[in-house]
Amino acid sequence: MVSSMTPLLLLLCPLFVNIQYLCSAAHEDTITPNNFLRDGDTIVSIGGAFALGFFTPANSQKRYVGIWYNKVSQQTVVWVANRDSPINNSSSGVVKVDDRGNLVIFDGNSTSPVWSTSIALPISPANNTSTLFYKLLDTGNLVLCDENCEDFLWQSFDYPTDTFLPGMKSGWNLKTGLNWSYTSCKSPDDPSTGDFTLSMNVTGLPELVITNGSQKVWRSGPWNRLEWNGVPGKKRSIINYSFVSNPNEIYFSYSVPNNSVISRIVLDYLGFARRKTWVESKAQWDISRSYSDGDCDSYGKCGAFGSCNPNYDRICSCLPGFEFKSSIYNESYVLEGSQSCVRKRELSCGKGDGFLKLEKVKLPDTSNARVDMSLGIKDCEINCRNNCSCTGYASVDVISGSGCVAWFGDLIDITEITDGQDFYVRVDAIELENSMKDSKGSSFTKKKLVLLCVVIVVGFPIFITAFYYWFKKARKRGLLQRHRHQKELFNSPSIGISQENNANFELPIFDFNSMMVATGNFSLANKLGEGGFGSVYKGKLHNGCEIAVKRLSKYSGQGVIEFKNEVELIAKLQHRNLVQIIGCCIEEEEKMLIYEYMPNKSLNFLLFDQTRSKSLDWKMRYDIIFGIARGVLYLHQDSRLRIIHRDLKASNILLDAKMNPKISDFGMARIFGGDQSQANTRRVVGTYGYMAPEYAMDGLFSVKSDVFSFGVLLLEIISGKKNSGFYHEDPTMNLMKHAWELWKDGRILELIDPSMGNSFLEEEVVRFIQVGILCVQEKAKDRPTMSDVIFMLGNETPIPSLKQPAFVLTSNRYSAKASMAGFALSLNEMSITVVEGR
Repeated sequence: MVSSMTPLLLLLCPLFVNIQYLCSAAHEDTITPNNFLRDGDTIVSIGGAFALGFFTPANSQKRYVGIWYNKVSQQTVVWVANRDSPINNSSSGVVKVDDRGNLVIFDGNSTSPVWSTSIALPISPANNTSTLFYKLLDTGNLVLCDENCEDFLWQSFDYPTDTFLPGMKSGWNLKTGLNWSYTSCKSPDDPSTGDFTLSMNVTGLPELVITNGSQKVWRSGPWNRLEWNGVPGKKRSIINYSFVSNPNEIYFSYSVPNNSVISRIVLDYLGFARRKTWVESKAQWDISRSYSDGDCDSYGKCGAFGSCNPNYDRICSCLPGFEFKSSIYNESYVLEGSQSCVRKRELSCGKGDGFLKLEKVKLPDTSNARVDMSLGIKDCEINCRNNCSCTGYASVDVISGSGCVAWFGDLIDITEITDGQDFYVRVDAIELENSMKDSKGSSFTKKKLVLLCVVIVVGFPIFITAFYYWFKKARKRGLLQRHRHQKELFNSPSIGISQENNANFELPIFDFNSMMVATGNFSLANKLGEGGFGSVYKGKLHNGCEIAVKRLSKYSGQGVIEFKNEVELIAKLQHRNLVQIIGCCIEEEEKMLIYEYMPNKSLNFLLFDQTRSKSLDWKMRYDIIFGIARGVLYLHQDSRLRIIHRDLKASNILLDAKMNPKISDFGMARIFGGDQSQANTRRVVGTYGYMAPEYAMDGLFSVKSDVFSFGVLLLEIISGKKNSGFYHEDPTMNLMKHAWELWKDGRILELIDPSMGNSFLEEEVVRFIQVGILCVQEKAKDRPTMSDVIFMLGNETPIPSLKQPAFVLTSNRYSAKASMAGFALSLNEMSITVVEGR
């Protein structure tokens, strides 16, 4: 009998094995009522993009059920089912579909689930739950389907955790009241519910907000039919954004047209929203975009009726018609709310008050605003003017100009941004009148003109007599010479400043005696450094302000033109990454420039010293590089004058008390006209090693010349080595050639300064090096503009292929002449600066 049963048992054994597999392990991309998922098993979407299973975070013993990228080597979880109900210290978890169609998670032999989808589906012949199943899609969405899987009875996209995937929504289902919102994790190792939530606020105009409990910490600004008003720069993005608003739902979503790009938005445990993109060649997630961690991104940074501008040292200011409560500005008080802005004068509604236009701003919080889509901007103004409680208004739709949003009460969270919107703020009659005077200039009435003519006719003889006596006294005291120097300085046509600009030129002029007192008679103890222009001294004015005094040498072969340049240019430029000039001194043969004092000296003082360079970790170098880039971009594009610096180098980058970089030394700078893109000169000035080849050899210079200098400077900051003379065994070797050869050989990490230790991300530094090499390409047309440089440094975007940089091969048409030019420049035109800062 036994022997007769043996063939039958052998036949049935594989069947039992298959039945056991079907009952204990999920297959393909689905979980059905007839199978279940044990700890250790996974299901994978049909295209292989996502997987679902059990996982344990780093530094944890707890088990969770989640969805992660299946083709990414670094496990990255995008959704967690039981984030607040983990399985503790066990690997016996099971995922099943119960008789109600719920997906449930059990801990071992427990009879009660630790988590469930909690769907209430009635059991009836018309609704047979045995035909339901859960399917993992290639979008990362886990859905509950019936036989045809046409309608989703439940989906994980409706219950996000901390990750916003392409195709997901942020907003509201207006029929069911479902809120598509995202909540941060407790920590990188703990996926439980954290403190921060990203959601859509639909009070007023719809806008995305990040909250900590009930407190707002960031907002996107309202949707203006083109983009989120306070999140500029999406036009250059690789992502498509969409906004949907109808009676059933209102939401924001995005998609990635390129299927090969793996990108996600994550709300991290610190409350920062960042878009990350997977870079396969680096096996690393790169931050492509940060949405909420800028200097002005904190909600209400400058208080009520305040405005924030991240490009200024004092980032907070008051709106027109408003002033700080205290006359002494203190940013910490602003942040605490104890130094908010208040009206300069009481507003008398209907008595000459009106509106001033603020251009390019992130609109205020719309929670206390009213929206009327039937009104245009003109009717919007009329309605706001007729309501004394209305404090400001703007258009809803920036494309058509339709729609009216009007604010009532405090105006909170305004920021000045490049791609901002027009906003009209209500001001009193005096402020409105003063603004009109400023914009139109002072105009004379007929009565004033007649009066002026009378004064001129009567006063002319008196003026001539007074001038005669003044002339005699001035000549006696030697003041006439001083006056001639000042007139020569401010009216020089050689530097391209118009007479109209000169009329508005205001810069304090100090006398020589005050500079003697400030610098201790120009004592050696106060001497900070010297160069071809002369010497720089530390000083202190009578009010206690510390200054740096640049004293032009009487015997310098250069200086007068450079001095004029620096006075005219830097006095008209204001940017947090440009050194600030306080005044000048022109008296007989003495010419001095007075700057703000930089306590941390110059970049080369720290960078090229083995001991001091250890204080420059990657975060600090990163900020210095970006600061320099923003300063150069301001010169090239954002200032009212288009300026080529022509002498960017480490010694001309000064560092303030907070290690913020400040570009200095504008003696070589040149102004370009609005349509001018290139110029040439017979007098090539600058510093060998930083000059672009077309400038050093042919005297041609443009914005791309500064880009070249910036590239050299970037490579120096990362390597800690000077461009010229760092490789003593080979005199022809420079930093650009060294970087290029390391790049070709795949050894680019050897370029990184060991002083930085482990403070950097390799892929981030390598990206910066790529941009640096791109900036020093031999041909100017192959170099990026500074706006492109900043975009490439701050975003994960493809970088153009690199070509051989300048001054590399001896066959290069510039290389042979470069060494000769370098010798000449080192004697005559080179700007030499001692490593001491100023």
